[in-house]
Amino acid sequence: MPTAPPKTHGNRSVLSVGDLNREVRQLLEGSVPLLWVSGEISNFAAPTSGHWYFTLKDSRAQVRCAMFRGRNRTVRFRPENGREVLLRARASLYEGRGEFQLIVEHMEEAGFGALMRQLEQLKAKLRAEGLFDLERKKLLPALPANIGIITSPTGAAIRDMIHVLGRRHPAAEIELWPVQVQGRGAAEQIARAIRLAGQSGRHDLLIVGRGGGSLEDLWPFNEEIVARALADCPIPTISAVGHETDTTITDLVADLRAPTPSAAAEIASANAAELAQRVQRASHHLLRALRHQLRHLRQQVQLTGNRLRHPREQLQNRAQRLDHLEMRLGVAARRALDTLHHRLDRGLRDFAGCHPERLLRDRREQLQSHREKLQRAIQLRLDQDRDRLVHTGQLLHSVSPLAVLERGYAIVRDDRGRVIKDTAELRPGDRVRARLARGEFSAEVTEPG
Repeated sequence: MPTAPPKTHGNRSVLSVGDLNREVRQLLEGSVPLLWVSGEISNFAAPTSGHWYFTLKDSRAQVRCAMFRGRNRTVRFRPENGREVLLRARASLYEGRGEFQLIVEHMEEAGFGALMRQLEQLKAKLRAEGLFDLERKKLLPALPANIGIITSPTGAAIRDMIHVLGRRHPAAEIELWPVQVQGRGAAEQIARAIRLAGQSGRHDLLIVGRGGGSLEDLWPFNEEIVARALADCPIPTISAVGHETDTTITDLVADLRAPTPSAAAEIASANAAELAQRVQRASHHLLRALRHQLRHLRQQVQLTGNRLRHPREQLQNRAQRLDHLEMRLGVAARRALDTLHHRLDRGLRDFAGCHPERLLRDRREQLQSHREKLQRAIQLRLDQDRDRLVHTGQLLHSVSPLAVLERGYAIVRDDRGRVIKDTAELRPGDRVRARLARGEFSAEVTEPG
């Protein structure tokens, strides 16, 4: 993916964080070659996407690793924390977090390292000699009349191949060259059988193989003596060693590699016309296309290989980010669930405190407390009002006309009830009524004063 041009701030060129991480990742992947690393697995995680994420560590350091689904399908054991492994990986950077990591291409248990290094050295040697070149591959016969099979006479592989050939090509003659296919001396037996079968002149096609097994079980088919005998064989050969995921040196040297012994029998027994047409078309097209493409792309690959990124890497980046988001979602979901459990526990405790008897008892206590407070307030208010009334009565009495009358005064009213304040208001003969401190009396005015 092309890098976006940097933004400018004044006279300075400024990268975004995403562009910076992309540049660092491309620098790492372009400058650090494919390498082998050994260590102990920890923090292993396998999300539902099928990708693997873990930490590889030793006594001094650790590094994050990712192995994507298309690669980890070939691993023959289940990784687990604490297991020592040997990895073939490339250095990279997870752009989403800016974390250095290894993208693992191959994983094996640590004990297989010496065998694998020996195997890789032999492959490099034979490849340099041209034993793997397409140009030296012989075309398979369209309909072989005689098929030689080099394998164990007691294994499941020979039974499977005889069954397939008998069903698909019953006219073919089958000749078994019995050999030991694993253990000490097996490679010498296989190489000798290949040479004798090739020199016999009886066979149109030779199948060399065995059933699946461990790397040690399949090792005779990785020996140089077997590879050179197969390369020198004058008749077309099919290598059928192990399962589809197993690859040995005989698979690379033979004229054709079959994923299983049964598949080798199917290939050898294919219809003559179909096989001839397919082999001729595929062979001519492949050879022509390979020669042209190799010449044309060799320089371009060297020049642009460091910058060119397959879309698969982008998908892997997105897949890794999706896995991290999925794991974060799982953590958030667990936290939310814990919160709900906590709220439920607290609700249950609160509910236990809301029992009707307890609520009724609390309400009675509150009512009794309010009643006592109300009684005290009423009594206090009555006492305050009583004191205020007494005080007001005393004050009223002190200013009351009756108190004045106690000192010997009287209140005089005319016959209409008006208080007489001045003798000028009276005339002789008027009737008046006088109010004393105790009692009243009537009088007639004879002479106003």
